[in-house]
Amino acid sequence: MRGKGCLVAGVLAALALLAAMFAGPLAFGSSEVEEDTNFIVPSGSTLTAVAGKLEDEGLITSADGFLLRAKLLGGSDPIQAGEFLLPAGVGLGGILDTFQHGEVIRRFVTIPEGMPSIMVHERLMAEPLLTGDIPVPEEGSVLPDTYDFERGEARTAVLARMQAAMRNYLAEAWPRRAADIAVGDIDEAVTLASIVEKETALPSERRMVAGLYSNRVKAGMFLQADPTIIYPITQGKPLGRRIRQSEIADINDYNTYAMAGLPKGPITNPGRESIAAVLNPEKTDALYMVADGSGGHEFNTDYAAHQAAVDKWFEIRRARGEM
Repeated sequence: MRGKGCLVAGVLAALALLAAMFAGPLAFGSSEVEEDTNFIVPSGSTLTAVAGKLEDEGLITSADGFLLRAKLLGGSDPIQAGEFLLPAGVGLGGILDTFQHGEVIRRFVTIPEGMPSIMVHERLMAEPLLTGDIPVPEEGSVLPDTYDFERGEARTAVLARMQAAMRNYLAEAWPRRAADIAVGDIDEAVTLASIVEKETALPSERRMVAGLYSNRVKAGMFLQADPTIIYPITQGKPLGRRIRQSEIADINDYNTYAMAGLPKGPITNPGRESIAAVLNPEKTDALYMVADGSGGHEFNTDYAAHQAAVDKWFEIRRARGEM
């Protein structure tokens, strides 16, 4: 008799479930997504918590109905955390499927090559969809690139990815360095690469500029890189005026007009190509460079030829009304 009673109970339960399945939207509740809506599933959320959030935000009529529908027809795949787009008119099944299998909305922040850390900090702090505070990162610790993030993600997490990307790239690039480069370790490579990054905007010149500065480092010469004068003044932001003679003569840990060798650290966040150029510089005897008026530079091995190129550049600037 007990077995027969259990069988009857099971049949009745099955009939109840079938009744719920065919009773229409009121049994499961219904979707009230009237227009395309972004919805956030917080990290670590249970389906019950998400159902309650959907109801609280007016996107479904019944959290209990949504959970019943999920139990009966939703499958066993877990829901994902993140931000999702719920299209207008989507049903309960579509909402659940979006959370289980849909694409999380990703947003992007770009750090250009040669952006100094103070401006990286400003860019991340200005992104309204990120949360929390961060300090100004160590100069040269961020790899310029485009990074994705989720709405509400912590700025510390995004910055950590940027810095991990730099560490990983350096770990891959350093073993591929040429045998006779001018720098002795990864930190020096990043410092020299930051100067290369600031001294030329032409990808085709990077290895040549790296070769020139490598020659100067090996010879114990002053690097005489203008961006190293500017860095202590603006922390890498544009100076917005001509460099003063007093600034050229200023003695500090960065000014390579007043000291031989490398500055104490990077003056910006160099990109992959500038780092690669320092690790495999152009084979050249050049020691001097000056702008050529077309966006590039003229390179020379002796000072007399360099001075003639400087005079030519000054003539171009005077013709442009810059001097």
